[in-house]
Amino acid sequence: MFVSSTDEVSVTPKTDHDRASELKAFDDTKAGVKGLVDAGVTKIPRIFYQPPDEFEKASALDKKISIPVIDLEGLFKDTAIRNGIVDRVREASETCGFFQVINHCIPVSVLEEMNNGIHRFYELDTEVKKEFYTLDHMKAVVYNSNFDLYSAPATNWRDTFMCYMAPNPPNPEDLPVVCRDILQEYSKLVMKLGILLFELLSEALGLNPDHLKDIGCAEGLLALGHYYPTCPEPELTLGTSKHADNDFLTVLLQHHIGGLQVLHKNRWIDPGALVVNIGDVLQLISNDRFVSVEH
Repeated sequence: MFVSSTDEVSVTPKTDHDRASELKAFDDTKAGVKGLVDAGVTKIPRIFYQPPDEFEKASALDKKISIPVIDLEGLFKDTAIRNGIVDRVREASETCGFFQVINHCIPVSVLEEMNNGIHRFYELDTEVKKEFYTLDHMKAVVYNSNFDLYSAPATNWRDTFMCYMAPNPPNPEDLPVVCRDILQEYSKLVMKLGILLFELLSEALGLNPDHLKDIGCAEGLLALGHYYPTCPEPELTLGTSKHADNDFLTVLLQHHIGGLQVLHKNRWIDPGALVVNIGDVLQLISNDRFVSVEH
C-alpha cells in the first residue's frame, strides 16, 4: 500500500466510455502494471487514480502501535505454555484481528525462496507471463493486474499471481517453472501451519481443537503473490485499496517491512513479518467474537 496524502490533488473523473476504453486498452496489453513501469511511464493512466478520501486514513500511519506477536515455541511440550498461547491468540483475534507468529516451524530459507520465486515470475519476459494472463479465476494458474479490473471504481497499482494449491492443486507442469518447486514446498508447510492455527483458534473459542478443521475451515489454500512496482505518481494511487478478507484465515508473507498495513483503533499500523489475519467468514462463524479488520 502506498502511503501518501492527496489533499492538494484534484481528480477529475472521466466518462464511463473513456474509462471503459482505457481499461480495455490496459487489459489487452496483458503486461500489467509492471509493463507500464518497464515502458518508462512518468504519468500513470487515469484508471489508477484513487478518490482522495481513500488516502485520509492511509496517510496517518502510526508506527508506535504494533500488532501482537505470538511465540509458538513450546506449544507441544507443556500444557501451561499451550494454554498461554491460546489465551494470546484469543485476545489478538478478539481485539485486533491480526497477529504475528514466530517459531512457526517454516524455515526462513523457505520464506526467502518463496519471495524470490514470486519475484522471478514477475521478472519473466512479458511474452512468457502472457501465457498465464487471465481474468478467469477458474483457471489453475492466474496472473493479472486487478481481479476486479472492470468493476472496481479505481484500479490498484499492483499485479497479482495466484493459484489454488489445495484441496485440488494444479498439475505441477501447469505452474511456472521459476517458482514451481517452492510453491509446492511452501504450500505444504503453510497448510500445516494453517491446521495448527485453526486448532488454537478452536481452543480460543472454547471448542474441541479439531472443531474448525472438521467443519472445513482448513481444506483450501489459495496462494497469492502480489507485486507492487515503484509508482511515478504515488500520491494518486494505492497498491491495494482498504478492504477486509472474505475468507477464514490469511497467512501473509511480506517481502519487506512497510507493505501490509492494518487498521487498528482508527490507526494504520505496520505489522511486518509473517502475519495471520482473521477473515470475514471466521468472524461470522465465531458469532463476532473474532474480528475481521480492514487493512
